[in-house]
Amino acid sequence: MKSPAWRVAMILLLSLVVTQPTLRDYLIYASVSRSNETKPVEAQIEVEHVRKTEHQRELDQARRALRTATWVSVFYLITTDILGPFNAPYAFSQVGYVPGAVLYVVMGGVACFTGLQLWRLFCRLDSHEYPVKTYGDLAERILGREFKHFCTVLQSLQLIINVGVICLSNAQSLEQLAANHQFCFSVSVLIWAIVGMLLGQVRSLQKYTFFANSAVWLNLLIIFTSMGFVAHSPPNFAAALKSLNQPEGPVQTAKFVSLPLFDKVNGIMQMVFAYGGAMIFPEFLAEMRRPMDFWKGMICAQMLICTAYLMYGLFVYSFQGQFTLPLAYQGVSRQSWQDVGNVFALITGIIAAGLYGNIGIKVAYYSIIEDWFKGPALTSRTGRLIWTAMVLLYWSLAFIVGSAIPQVATVSGVVAAICIMQFSYTFPPLLTLGYKMKVAAAGLVEEDSLAFGELIDANTPSKDPGDTWMQWSRWKRGFFGHRWYYNLFNLILFLASLSMACLGMYGSGTAIQQTFQFDGAATSFGCTSPV
Repeated sequence: MKSPAWRVAMILLLSLVVTQPTLRDYLIYASVSRSNETKPVEAQIEVEHVRKTEHQRELDQARRALRTATWVSVFYLITTDILGPFNAPYAFSQVGYVPGAVLYVVMGGVACFTGLQLWRLFCRLDSHEYPVKTYGDLAERILGREFKHFCTVLQSLQLIINVGVICLSNAQSLEQLAANHQFCFSVSVLIWAIVGMLLGQVRSLQKYTFFANSAVWLNLLIIFTSMGFVAHSPPNFAAALKSLNQPEGPVQTAKFVSLPLFDKVNGIMQMVFAYGGAMIFPEFLAEMRRPMDFWKGMICAQMLICTAYLMYGLFVYSFQGQFTLPLAYQGVSRQSWQDVGNVFALITGIIAAGLYGNIGIKVAYYSIIEDWFKGPALTSRTGRLIWTAMVLLYWSLAFIVGSAIPQVATVSGVVAAICIMQFSYTFPPLLTLGYKMKVAAAGLVEEDSLAFGELIDANTPSKDPGDTWMQWSRWKRGFFGHRWYYNLFNLILFLASLSMACLGMYGSGTAIQQTFQFDGAATSFGCTSPV
């Protein structure tokens, strides 16, 4: 005879299976959440067939209270995340004036489009009952749990490498400030990793808003001061020889640059790096009071970023040509002018690194501690202790990245090809295609066409015919059932982005190999500075 304990376990398991939400459930709950967000002072609407206890209502209110960011906050957070156009002149030096200008505008436009795709998916699938906290959560709702784990690993990898690049950049700034290179370079990287460990104890993104605001204006200050310095200073020939193996000579610029393919591809990957914020857009959305307003902050941020990168890149490349360094403000020859850019860059860099670290550790915490090991909530006391330990581990890994490959340009290219291309250009059209196909296949086109804030009638009978994805009929209805041409466009954009990512991996990998072969090049975990 089966034991009572076994029966209870089976009942609980079956109840979990039965109550697993469907796509229609996600859409219904999301429509209720969006409607409540449009009328925050009125009585909160609830799904008709779901009766909540008072405790559940208090939990919903607590979740809403945690969402405090506005679209203005998002604007500052995105620009802090992305705005640092100091590799833009280097990108122009690798491809030339014409391809550089065209690609920055086109890729910026596509990044804006894919950002809007992520925003729409979030607003359709997120609710207070079933919140979307990360990019992986969004992916799971559409393409399954395995794809969520893939996104989480890739996202964690990108954030760690990004923080490592910032530690590397700040270490180079510290080396130039020292003037006589009295610091061992690996120690310089370690200093900034330790600073990050201290800054990483802040858990709320809202607390970063003030610093993010300051970082935007400091970045703009670096842009304009370094432009003035570059116009009145010859290139830093010594640093160009060490970093680029470029001997001193006359400055040369060109509409189209004749360089090996891998160098051009690595230059293009620097442009991809400029639009790398899409990876954490769902995290920004998850902390917004009104996620429907996200598009305002995102579009304003993308316009500012595209303008700043174009203006700065064209200007500096015109004066420094083939001697342009991956961090352009370090390319002036006068020491005092180097110091101005480096000091400001240290401040903005550590703020950006803190932002990356905050989100990266949250992604790891939600996925590993809460999801895999069913550990305590981040807001609990035990969660706080685990967070502190994860901060130390995270920044230790960032130190390893920054010290193992002391090349800002090539490391940026690698992370752009492996990670940023996917989150900003490859995954959004794939997720949109999957979502639209699931909506059409399940007969939810009418529900999906409602404006944000309009309620979906939960009492309307399901229109799903009941076939499965093992049958051609569902695939056919999913792809051709509604706006097949939009599905085809997303499929082509996905394949094109994936192809570009593969080409970027080849170009950046080859560039790393070539750079290590330069005479006097910095070595892994060594004391030689790359500038």
